[in-house]
Amino acid sequence: MGAENQTCVSEFLLLGLSEKPEKQLLIFGLFLGIYMVTVVGNLVIMLAIGSDSHLHTPMYFFLSNLSFVDLCMVSTTVPKMLLNILTHSKVISYAECFSQMYFFMVFAFLDNFLLTVMAYDRFVAICHPLHYFTIMNPWICGLLVLISWTISLLNSTLHTSLVTRLSFCSEQEIPHFFCDISQVTKLSCSDTLINDILVYFAAGLLVILPLTGILFSYSQICSSLLRVPSPRGKYKAFSTCGSHLSVVSLFYGTGLGVYLSSSATHSSWKTSVASVMYSVVTPMLNPFIYSMRNKDIKDAMRRIISKI
Repeated sequence: MGAENQTCVSEFLLLGLSEKPEKQLLIFGLFLGIYMVTVVGNLVIMLAIGSDSHLHTPMYFFLSNLSFVDLCMVSTTVPKMLLNILTHSKVISYAECFSQMYFFMVFAFLDNFLLTVMAYDRFVAICHPLHYFTIMNPWICGLLVLISWTISLLNSTLHTSLVTRLSFCSEQEIPHFFCDISQVTKLSCSDTLINDILVYFAAGLLVILPLTGILFSYSQICSSLLRVPSPRGKYKAFSTCGSHLSVVSLFYGTGLGVYLSSSATHSSWKTSVASVMYSVVTPMLNPFIYSMRNKDIKDAMRRIISKI
């Protein structure tokens, strides 16, 4: 029975957001625009931070890393989608699919960890301002980023390795615009119990724990701000957290939307749309959130434009 049903799959079919030919041009134009805005926005943030010595601080070091990760995450999925629309093809090879799945998980988890590290940075800056540069020294900042990369790479390697051990039947259609691990696992005709348990365990350990850390950091920040007598001091302290809070809300809000939509509905289209918000729209909006709410970033951008 297994020998008959299990085949050596060399490629998958990405069904995308719509199978209607008349909508392909609209989707192509929309995602091309989003991708270009995302690339330019995140590159400008990294350039502004790298070129301005005033921004060589822990907060902006983490922000430049977040911009790099956002740029990589959207580059993992959107270019292949655009190429398939342009060539009127839905094919993605086995190797491409698993590479896309692996790197998307790496960058998604990195986003999660970097936002946690940035919350800790704000906690130290506001609750322990006199010891800020002692605690958040360059060695500690580099170590925190290195740990984030290491955990993300190991976690994604484990997930992808387990999926490669699965056998895939004749069904090769992925109702998504990229190779999401949950959608690929559903195509398997092997027992996926271990894979499912690992996914839920990783989600609980590597998502809920960082989110708990973020919430704890901001609870301490709010407690400290309540003790600040000056309204101007409160505003200045909160303004340094406003951008990060907005990004955290967007990231976890859309991520939770993906989870709830996939659990509450059997519509693959609704799940895909929710995933667009999480994996494409969020990386595009992050540079705007930080540039609009941050005077230092605005000033650095003005200096770059004036030099040009």
